[in-house]
Amino acid sequence: MNQSLASARTPATLEVVPLGGLGEFGMNMMAMSWEDTTIVIDAGVMFPDPDQLGVDLIIPDLTYLESRRAQLKAVVLTHGHEDHIGAMPHVLPLFDGPVYGTGMTLALIEPKLAEHGVNPGDRLHVVKPRDRVTVGPFTIEFIRVTHSMPDCVALAITTPVGVVIHTGDFKIDQTPLDGEHFDLHRFAELGTQGVLALFGDSTNVDRPGFTGSEIDVIDGFEEVFTSTEGKLVVATFSSSIYRMQVLVDLAAQFERKVAFVGRSIVQNTEIAQRLGYLRVPGGMQIRDSDIANYAAQDVLCITTGSQGEPQAALPRIAIDDHRYVKLSPDDTVVLSARAIPGNEKAVARTMSHIARRGADVITNSMKKIHVSGHGSAEELKLLISLVRPRYFVPVHGEYRQLAQHARLAERVMKGHAPRVQVLLAQDGDTIQFDARGARIGEKAPTGRILIDTTRVGEVGDDVLRDRRHLAGDGIVVAMVAIGRTGDLIGTPEVVSRGFVVGEENPDALFDDAARAIAACIESTGVEERTDQGLMTEKLRGELRRFFKKRTGRRPLVLPVLMEI
Repeated sequence: MNQSLASARTPATLEVVPLGGLGEFGMNMMAMSWEDTTIVIDAGVMFPDPDQLGVDLIIPDLTYLESRRAQLKAVVLTHGHEDHIGAMPHVLPLFDGPVYGTGMTLALIEPKLAEHGVNPGDRLHVVKPRDRVTVGPFTIEFIRVTHSMPDCVALAITTPVGVVIHTGDFKIDQTPLDGEHFDLHRFAELGTQGVLALFGDSTNVDRPGFTGSEIDVIDGFEEVFTSTEGKLVVATFSSSIYRMQVLVDLAAQFERKVAFVGRSIVQNTEIAQRLGYLRVPGGMQIRDSDIANYAAQDVLCITTGSQGEPQAALPRIAIDDHRYVKLSPDDTVVLSARAIPGNEKAVARTMSHIARRGADVITNSMKKIHVSGHGSAEELKLLISLVRPRYFVPVHGEYRQLAQHARLAERVMKGHAPRVQVLLAQDGDTIQFDARGARIGEKAPTGRILIDTTRVGEVGDDVLRDRRHLAGDGIVVAMVAIGRTGDLIGTPEVVSRGFVVGEENPDALFDDAARAIAACIESTGVEERTDQGLMTEKLRGELRRFFKKRTGRRPLVLPVLMEI
């Protein structure tokens, strides 16, 4: 009797925890749990801000998943963009279960796992739209959606408390290049049957109307092909397979050879051609090393670097640093992508370098050569009205997008009974569904892990802080010799790199710094002087204060103590 009363008071709960993607663009990851089963939806990365020096990728803090290793049963992926699959090499070692995704999605994951030395064995399971898989109490159905790349799906997850739909990234493209249409009928059927909760992509909620179809760029590119007398170089995202198909088709029409330039774009196009998602006529594709063998007017280069990334192909071409691709005044460069917020300066620098080569630059503000992969406000309204969820959770976007999507859902569902309840969650919020309803509970541990791929490891806050000091104020090295008895031997030597002293006389400043070191040592007890670790930290603090007071700057201070 007491046990049944306790059960009534604490019904079994479906727990959904967004670990990334709510409050920022990218790093999409969500955990869904029922009793002893947890599944993960997507495992993405985010790219660093300019001040995060030496950081290549940012992934969600995995503490929550690590605490649930025993019940972590599967990862389910919606599509193959970096912000949804980039963290898979870090997530896969946490559990032994399967990874479900479409053919294109899993094919893009395989080289990432190989780079990290992670062997997936037979754990990658290919699914198709309308397929269903069962993981513990969850039955997951994959639903076709259209996006800016092939093989994208939404998820309809049947749970013990109802059906939960996760849209993934989508737009409603009614004229898709591959003929694979958005499965509006299935969403409508699910809405008729009853949907507990809809987790909806909020990326373009602040754009009115409908997002353009991928075929909408054809007219703009036709004009570019017609007017370009020399080489045509088009920069786009390496996953924009549809955009590349448009360009390849136009290149065939205008009798140009196609060269894919940039490591990631070469890798992705090879995968897409192998799977049949990108069709290049025989004899049309050439290597970048062969470009010089053809007349400029006979070549189309499709490159990486649309965001001005320093090591990508286009920025290197722009500064005449690419081994095979050189620009001349008759050439045209097209940036077929929207600048991600924060990348505007890098893109502008790249455009200026291209102009110095004498080539013409075309952006989306000049011609229609880019469309978004995310649905605008009217598409988001349409999906909500088809699904008619009991609860709505906006995902994927900064907080302002999530809040606007929440208001939009309330307007769409106004007058429906029961009225939709919006759960405006952020990373780490525990969203709970049970027989009593839904609510946002306690916070789960969340955060960000900064990855430096050259070190194959994390970048801690202290490392990032030191890098900022180096970049902003340079470095000061103080070399100090101390005898075995703790006495200072000779005069400390102070040198710097990248440190600007302003109106100060550098020699006088560094002489005063040496005297400050000597005074610090003299005021310290013998026992502390002979402890190298303690003395190093004491000198570091003293010199930081000295340079801050004298110059207003905060260089990275590196005391080097030598025992003689």
